[in-house]
Amino acid sequence: MAQYIDTAPKQETAALVAVTTPQQSGTRTKEHVEELAFLAFTLGIKTLDIFTQNLATPNAKTVVGKGKLEEIAFFVKEQQVDLVIFDDELSPSQVRNLEGALHCKVIDRNLLILNIFAMRAKTNQAKTQVELAQYKYVLPRLTRMWAHLSRQKGGSAGMRGPGNKELETDRRIAQDRIAHLHRKLEAIERQSVTQRKTRARITRVALAGYTNVGKSTLMRVLSKSNVHVEDKLFATIDSTVRKVAIHGIPFLLTDTVGFIRKLPHTLVECFKSTLNEIKEADIILHVVDISHPAHREHIEVVQKTLQEIGVLEVPTILVFNKIDQLNTNEGTKEAAAEAASLQQTSLLQKNDSAVYISAQQQENIEVLKEVLYQQVYLQHMKIYPNYLKEEAYQANFAFS
Repeated sequence: MAQYIDTAPKQETAALVAVTTPQQSGTRTKEHVEELAFLAFTLGIKTLDIFTQNLATPNAKTVVGKGKLEEIAFFVKEQQVDLVIFDDELSPSQVRNLEGALHCKVIDRNLLILNIFAMRAKTNQAKTQVELAQYKYVLPRLTRMWAHLSRQKGGSAGMRGPGNKELETDRRIAQDRIAHLHRKLEAIERQSVTQRKTRARITRVALAGYTNVGKSTLMRVLSKSNVHVEDKLFATIDSTVRKVAIHGIPFLLTDTVGFIRKLPHTLVECFKSTLNEIKEADIILHVVDISHPAHREHIEVVQKTLQEIGVLEVPTILVFNKIDQLNTNEGTKEAAAEAASLQQTSLLQKNDSAVYISAQQQENIEVLKEVLYQQVYLQHMKIYPNYLKEEAYQANFAFS
């Protein structure tokens, strides 16, 4: 009888670790670690267990205390866990200490997000941005584990002079690669600027929001196009632009990369050229998953990022999505009450419009279109001040 050998790759397993401090409540820690598990799932990693600890301050050497570290190490050995993922950024020395104590690979939230971006990147620009962010992340963390970077990145024959230390050589290779990627991104950005100039005579609307709030689903509904949609974090990291018209007035609708709490600064910096699609927008549709228990924090994260790139003053429509997933049968009323409450907390700007929809169920989409049309119309009139005269002329010509 023939024997069949399972050659499918084994799914990686992980244990997650987070610390509750006076600055971060236990409830907030629970939300963060649940999101960390979703990030791991997005990368195809199975979470076996979650470890949390209350500390006045994280341990400078190992983040968690000695007892908790022993508990995690026992679990890792018993369950043969592949890696341990920490919710907060780890220093190079902490990674070394933790790997020595746990005898397995240790990574932090930042590296997990970078790996997801690397997996999702499709365009030349996105791939270059992600690679640049990876190098900037790894450069200050160079250890003997990264001694063979040169072989991974295309070879370094002839670059390693006599007497040079391997680590110094690797650093120089990384720095040279970073400089090359910066030049490459600048060239791509010049092309993007030229492309955006050709769109100067049309209103631009950008979708912004936390990751996995339904931006791509809404993009597909409004543009009636086949846009990739997936219930995973960062399903879209490349900008997608579609031409849309409401009541005969055209505009460009752009779907952009989603934001997330604790987003690595290197990613924000490297993706600024992509975020220019938001910066140069005339109108922003800020999509919020109203059914998510942490939606207020999501709004704060998005607003903080928008502030970093200087677009908080752009006319914004708050699109409270997923009202079909609220606990009550009167989802729109509940979302409206929450929006009114948010207005009192100054999370929403006074000039923000608010619409309550379900992109998946296409509920209240016509209401959103009307609100969006009013804003697009105002922008269109700024670009084409004689639009009404031309429209009236065409109507009279048709009548005669």
